[in-house]
Amino acid sequence: MVTNIRLDKELKAEATELFNDLGLTLSQAFTVFLKQAILHHGLPFAVTRPPSKELMEALEESERIAHDPNAKTYASFDELLKELDIET
Repeated sequence: MVTNIRLDKELKAEATELFNDLGLTLSQAFTVFLKQAILHHGLPFAVTRPPSKELMEALEESERIAHDPNAKTYASFDELLKELDIET
């Protein structure tokens, strides 16, 4: 059976080169993908979006704070709330 798939020219070229390096044709790679999708009852890999710039900056800041010996620390969450003058 013949199936036609429309691909971006650059995407197809990059994928073809990658799969050729792995000893596969593009058609064989699609077959592997489809068989794995059937075995997994869905996509055979996680589909996620990359973390945002803001998240990456927040993670970097948290690492800096975690390793800063002068950073303010709290013995409990209640102590933090008291410092922030938040009633529970």
